[in-house]
Amino acid sequence: MTDGRRPLTNEALFARAVDVIPGGVNSPVRAFGAVGGTPYFVARAKGAHVWDVEGHRYIDMVQSYGAVIAGHAHPKIVEAVRQAAGDGTSYGAPTEREVLLAEEIRARVPSCEKVRMVSSGTEATMSALRLARGFTGRDRVVKFAGNYHGHSDALLADSGSAVAHIAAGAAGVPGSAGVPKSAVAETIVAPFNVVPVLDDRVACVIVEPVAANMGLVAPVEGFLAGLRRECDRVGALLVLDEVITGFRIGRGGAQERFGVRPDLTCFGKVVGGGLNVGAFGGRGEIMDRLAPAGPVYQAGTLSGNPLATAAGLAALSLLDDDAYVTLRDRAAWLARHLQDAINAGGLTVRCTVAGSLVGLYFGDREPQDYDDARRAEESTYAAFFHAMLDRGVALAPGPYEILFPGLAHDDPVMSQIVDAAADAAATVARAAGLAPAQPSPAGS
Repeated sequence: MTDGRRPLTNEALFARAVDVIPGGVNSPVRAFGAVGGTPYFVARAKGAHVWDVEGHRYIDMVQSYGAVIAGHAHPKIVEAVRQAAGDGTSYGAPTEREVLLAEEIRARVPSCEKVRMVSSGTEATMSALRLARGFTGRDRVVKFAGNYHGHSDALLADSGSAVAHIAAGAAGVPGSAGVPKSAVAETIVAPFNVVPVLDDRVACVIVEPVAANMGLVAPVEGFLAGLRRECDRVGALLVLDEVITGFRIGRGGAQERFGVRPDLTCFGKVVGGGLNVGAFGGRGEIMDRLAPAGPVYQAGTLSGNPLATAAGLAALSLLDDDAYVTLRDRAAWLARHLQDAINAGGLTVRCTVAGSLVGLYFGDREPQDYDDARRAEESTYAAFFHAMLDRGVALAPGPYEILFPGLAHDDPVMSQIVDAAADAAATVARAAGLAPAQPSPAGS
């Protein structure tokens, strides 16, 4: 690809980006700060692959951090967006697709009796917290260490994802400069997989039902059910952040899989078919506190955008029961064979799996909470990341992110990933002076 004068390179384009964009990127993890090196700039994508501006092709395991589940540029989604764009890109007025998408969410997730569309996962969680406070008349929020709920002030304390590389975080301490202590003064941080004891000052508990921003950490038996009981005991609301898990680990999300019914649920990523979208929904009596029906204000010019709702409806139409069987089988296969290949190559790794999500943890035991997750060998991940990139496989450029196999990752693609991992692990292990290890079963 050229800019009209000379061939583009990733390095040259990143230098230009740094000159006009803070850090050269519009979302921090993309800058490769956790793994080193220069980011590749995507020129186009199709199915399971992306191509950078230099023409290199990569098997893409990022898939827009889970927003893409059917593969890049899926014909049905592209056509839906094309038709919607032909009718106009934004109106500032209601559309039929907003109603259709809300109905589809409710049909799949019965706890969402009513749904409000927004434009991002961060906006969904931020709005759900305001609604929980407005409904209960309380101020305090409980979140869990290592759970990432977007970048709103009150939820940045002790977050996972790229925030882990900015500040160590501690209970009641902002995870970012520019966030006043007062913004997190009513945010209580608890250890993941431990049910906290609440009091009647707590408005809500917000949790990723499957933690997917500190690697992939599944809930232990009884954790989510225990949260439901404890919230009921003190009259607090239970908010599930299903921005990642919603419509990805099953038709009804994590709440269907684990049998827990929240008061509010936050969505993003898959529900927009790869376009910028978010949503939150819950019990009718709670949702009716939102303006204009009630006193809790929330608004957005692009909420329910016609392109995003068209893409979301098209994406969800592809996700029937057979699709979820395929997704689960592929993720389980990938976790098992990826772990065996990397361990055999001489590196110690645990590959966890939940639905269609796969975690990659360089360490000798499966993490159960944020403290465990932060014991990961970050330098090993960085070396492995670049070795995989050299072999045509693009992982997320951060050790706390996860892998997103989707419907486009067919058997030949999956085999290529495992073969590349075996070779990459052996190369990294040799450079570190490590001996090959024996394969072990993947985590679940």
